[in-house]
Amino acid sequence: MALRAATATAVAPRGLRALLSTFSSSFPFNSPSKQVEKPPPAEPSTNLFVSGLSKRTTSEGLRDAFVKHGEVVHARVVTDRVSGYSKGFGFVRYATLEDAEAGIKGMDGQFLDGWVIFAEYARPRPPPPSMQDNNTTPGYGNYNSSSYGSQ
Repeated sequence: MALRAATATAVAPRGLRALLSTFSSSFPFNSPSKQVEKPPPAEPSTNLFVSGLSKRTTSEGLRDAFVKHGEVVHARVVTDRVSGYSKGFGFVRYATLEDAEAGIKGMDGQFLDGWVIFAEYARPRPPPPSMQDNNTTPGYGNYNSSSYGSQ
């Protein structure tokens, strides 16, 4: 019986040690050593991007929360087309830059409908790629490129 206990304790650490030694620094789930740079902060504008919204937050609820800090011109929660529920973010447009700044200071990191929300200046939407660019770049579904059909 003592031999069995000694064998079991000797084998288990060896097996565990062997298993753990296979995970080296090249383990695919290690965090990347290179730091990802954050984009520069958005330029101040009257339009705010609000993230962290609850699925039950409505545009009216968003407006009511932000109107305490200035004159809200427009408030919109982006919703899913099928379910109608919030996608978790929205936009609030203030009348002035001062009101927008007050809205960020007053609502960033606060609770709304039981969730912590984050408010920041909205970034402008990047322009959509032009059709001219799409026709000259070889890729999937681009039958106008010179590489289509040539082998």
